[in-house]
Amino acid sequence: MHRGALLLLASLLVNGGAFAQVTAELVSDRDQFIPGETIQVSVRIVNRSGETLKLGTQPDWLTFTVEGKHDAVFEKTGEVPVLGEFTLGSAKMATKTVQLTPYFTFNNPGRYQLAAIVRIPGWNQAISSNPKTLQVTKGTKIKEVEFGVPRSAGPAGAPEVRKYTLVKSTRLDGMQLYVQVSDRSDSQLFKVTEVGLLVSFSEPEIQLDRFSNLHVLWQSGARIFTYAAVNAEGQLFVRQVYEFEQVRPKLANDEETGRIRVIGGTRRKTSMDLPPE
Repeated sequence: MHRGALLLLASLLVNGGAFAQVTAELVSDRDQFIPGETIQVSVRIVNRSGETLKLGTQPDWLTFTVEGKHDAVFEKTGEVPVLGEFTLGSAKMATKTVQLTPYFTFNNPGRYQLAAIVRIPGWNQAISSNPKTLQVTKGTKIKEVEFGVPRSAGPAGAPEVRKYTLVKSTRLDGMQLYVQVSDRSDSQLFKVTEVGLLVSFSEPEIQLDRFSNLHVLWQSGARIFTYAAVNAEGQLFVRQVYEFEQVRPKLANDEETGRIRVIGGTRRKTSMDLPPE
């Protein structure tokens, strides 16, 4: 959308919202991401109209606009699903949390300005949220390994080749480690998964098991190591924490079973463990 038209629309929407005494605020846990990462945001709606509102009955009751800054490019592939009826009494607040991806793809580094638009049924009015800026920054690749994905159906042929890539990115809350699953050429990103904090001098250890799952062990704090396992779809299914006491933790491959496990160190149970115990 043209910048001038977007600003005019935002102005009109805000004025309508002020009159209606219904406000919308766009919030997220953080504002910095890497390309392909899942972006989740929440819309807080406050009702001071004196009436009880019924929301979520129409697919366009809540929509989102995105504007790329300084030639930042995004792609819209569909409307974010927001259906789900609920009522909001006067002097009450409700929060709707959605995932923008994959309905918006942010595969290019840059700054993006996001806004949410709430439409009140029967009022013929729409309320715009505050604009929120998201920063997509290119991470640093650490290690990568290719793997085959067996064909589940269809004609016989060679397995599909995918690639796991470890990526690190510095944020305000520290350096983070990600696992990126892509095709061999990196032209298609299947999933980008944040796996945890990483100390700057850590050299992550990786191994593949016989099911093509990626196992990663890295130092995440002073004498603390984190172990994670990610499958070919980029889903994190194991996360554990180990403390370096007398023996440094490391990955070991059981040749008989093909399983990867951590030897050395002392397991420390945390609330972030997967699967939870």
